[in-house]
Amino acid sequence: MLRATFQLSPPGSAEVLAPLRGHVVADDGATVVVDLPEDNWGADVSLIVAALVAGEVMEARALTRCRLVGLELPDGLLPGPAFGAAAERATVGVIVKPPLGLRPAEVAEVARAAVAGGARFVKDDETLGDPPWCPLADRVRSVSKVLEPGVVYCANVTGPPTGLVERARTAVELGATGLLVNPFAQGLGALVALREADLGVPLFAHRAGSGPWARNPAFGPTGSVLARLLRLCGADYVVVGAFGGTLFETDGEVRDNLAAVRDPCGRARPAVAAMGGGLGPDDVGAQVDGAGGGGLLVLLGSRAHAFPGGLEAAVRRAVTGLP
Repeated sequence: MLRATFQLSPPGSAEVLAPLRGHVVADDGATVVVDLPEDNWGADVSLIVAALVAGEVMEARALTRCRLVGLELPDGLLPGPAFGAAAERATVGVIVKPPLGLRPAEVAEVARAAVAGGARFVKDDETLGDPPWCPLADRVRSVSKVLEPGVVYCANVTGPPTGLVERARTAVELGATGLLVNPFAQGLGALVALREADLGVPLFAHRAGSGPWARNPAFGPTGSVLARLLRLCGADYVVVGAFGGTLFETDGEVRDNLAAVRDPCGRARPAVAAMGGGLGPDDVGAQVDGAGGGGLLVLLGSRAHAFPGGLEAAVRRAVTGLP
């Protein structure tokens, strides 16, 4: 049984949900809880999205509000993280910047400086795919030469859907120790496909494309619903925003996102909560304290690259700020 919780306006609008062929189990006039048979869509996350997360119910003229605030799926319906949050201590990661224009050797130099400073995670920017000036294969080869044991490098394999898994497999064969995909651009089913391909490396789910849903206070899913869904689809790393960062979340919403990727959820492992959005080397300690400790990845972006002493110094300073 799937259970979806909607905040609906005007009061008494639960009949709008009738096409979902579910059973209303609670309706207090503002919040409606609906149970739906698992065999409506099975494990097809694309259809779950089309029906519940961003479905036609969100478009009903009769509604002035249709906010999906909860989504519970049968235990094991989706695969969950393969690795998840195993580490107790928070770690520092670096986003390769600038997102466009760097050649493979320049990306490798960013990775080298990050690792030398103590970063245990490096990822491509979500807008860097397989451009002619920085081909994915060449980029992975270059970066793999400067990695130290235990450092995760997530290459961005988002791109044409027909070649996704093969592109990911090639990246791993060439030395990528993690993979990044934009599931809201690629489709959440792509994340499930990568998870089920069992490529032996963790998956980082970026959330580019989720903002128009999560930021709309009246329609669509909350950010925490999306964070939980990414975890269930197989993401080992899920972006949760940052306390006082440049992204849209309030501190309360960041805490909700953290709970979505950490709290018990059947057999699904907790995912690593990736905190980022305008963070610099002096922000790490406050982010970890606010999040309550380990199982965290604190991502440094443009501010670290602009640090007066350079990226390596910025990362080293950030690492010293870890509790």
